Amino acid sequence: MSLPDPVRTERLVLPLWTAADVTAIRTGARLPRWHPDFPREDDRDAATLWQEHDPWGPRSVVRGATVLGSVGFFGPPEAAGDGVDEAEVGFGLVAEARGWGFATEALAGLLAHTDAAGVRVRARVDPGNRASVRVLATSGFTELRGDDGEGQLVLARPLR
Repeated sequence: MSLPDPVRTERLVLPLWTAADVTAIRTGARLPRWHPDFPREDDRDAATLWQEHDPWGPRSVVRGATVLGSVGFFGPPEAAGDGVDEAEVGFGLVAEARGWGFATEALAGLLAHTDAAGVRVRARVDPGNRASVRVLATSGFTELRGDDGEGQLVLARPLR
């Protein structure tokens, strides 16, 4: 199973991170196309999961020529308890880019491809993060799986 690189939506491009992107994120270097508030702490965490040429890895959320955040999976799909392949997604934007529908659009772009591949997607979210809960609800994450033991809600999106 593979996902295209990049994924394109109406307003966004979602390219996989390159070795240069990850090196800059890890070392604190700045790339010219990055929003001044990128990378965020979550982006630095995502860089620890990066593997070269992994289509299920972290991607930039790019509007025009500016990286506004990241979206991606925490590794390739694995068979869940019911035998359905499943992958966990994460996303985040710099504060200035929030409220414009970019997170919902980026997630929808990825979900179109996971649906085509027969992969169910789950996410963990802080229940107090109303904006992210709303993005997940809007994106069809309707299956509540409870708490992950660390205070995060686990939600899944049934296959379409």
